[in-house]
Amino acid sequence: MKLHEYEAKKIFKDAGIPVPDGKVVFSSSEAKKFAESCGKSLVAKAQVKVGGRGKAGGIKFPENPEETGKVTSELLRMKIKGEAVEAVLLEERVDINKELYLGFVVDRGSKNIVCIVSSMGGVDIEEVAKSHPDKVSRIYVDPRIGLMDFQLRNLFLKIGLESDIMRQAISIAKKLYNVFVSFDSELCEINPLVVTGDRKLIAADAVLNIDDNALFRHLEFEKVDDSPEYRARKAGLSYVELDGDIGIIGNGAGLVMATLDLVHFSGGEPANFCDVGGGARADRISLALNLILEKKGIKAILINIFGGITRCDEVAKGLIDAFEQLQLDLNKIPIVVRLAGTNREEGLKILSKLNLITVDTMEEAAKKVVIEARR
Repeated sequence: MKLHEYEAKKIFKDAGIPVPDGKVVFSSSEAKKFAESCGKSLVAKAQVKVGGRGKAGGIKFPENPEETGKVTSELLRMKIKGEAVEAVLLEERVDINKELYLGFVVDRGSKNIVCIVSSMGGVDIEEVAKSHPDKVSRIYVDPRIGLMDFQLRNLFLKIGLESDIMRQAISIAKKLYNVFVSFDSELCEINPLVVTGDRKLIAADAVLNIDDNALFRHLEFEKVDDSPEYRARKAGLSYVELDGDIGIIGNGAGLVMATLDLVHFSGGEPANFCDVGGGARADRISLALNLILEKKGIKAILINIFGGITRCDEVAKGLIDAFEQLQLDLNKIPIVVRLAGTNREEGLKILSKLNLITVDTMEEAAKKVVIEARR
């Protein structure tokens, strides 16, 4: 589960990590009122759980309270990568002298936590690692032992931090590690970690992603997450939103991953990963289709089902019920269906009642859905 920046910053602040003073607002009038009471130069930041908001125009620098209200109104009408902006974080502008990167992430390969730092903050760390690998340094942290000061000193020395900045960086890194562990995080980062003009460090941004499997220990977040991923998980589905325009539904994570690869190989871009699991009942198919169709720009949908434990005729009945519930116009959004396995012929006979495109193999399905999406 991803938290909004303002939610992550509250946690960081409570942990003793310095963050800019600010307030989250939900209307232009609230924004104007805060700007008038604050009396300082502010930055307005759209609160979305996707990256790239700066490039999308989701960060503004108003010059006065009147303009603060105006840009807040503009931001609240935006959608960034399909996600509606429902809140704006107003913060005091930071006197930026230099930008660093500091983050922790789980490395499943080594079964350790990785601490990553860079002397080039404010941009995607993946891009920095590709273009300037010498500017990125990392260490592996054994969770059984924890993070040691000498590890951090060596790490920050590699990116050239001066002693006065390094002392602050070590303190912040230890606090960030504690947040990472305490909140069962998959990713916890500050980008950028700003060095101000008076040689102070401050977290100008905050990212905190919590492992879905640990959410039973963090019930305080249940009411704040209305993401498609969360709603799918509550219903027993696995769903991840991607950047493409072809919706994907399958039963089994391996099958769905293979379907994504084939669609991409065929020249298409998947819009999501959606595993409906065993059974593929009508309510599951309906929810999966609803989640996919919530995203703007969907041009076609591929449903790839293998009937092993699940019988294809039962899946077909579920599809019929789901389409009737949703009243989908199949002329606007074509749906390609591939059924294989137990009772396949019976399933295809049931689906013949609908204006669906049925194919025999995954390869055919991937090629066909890309053709339909490009019409």
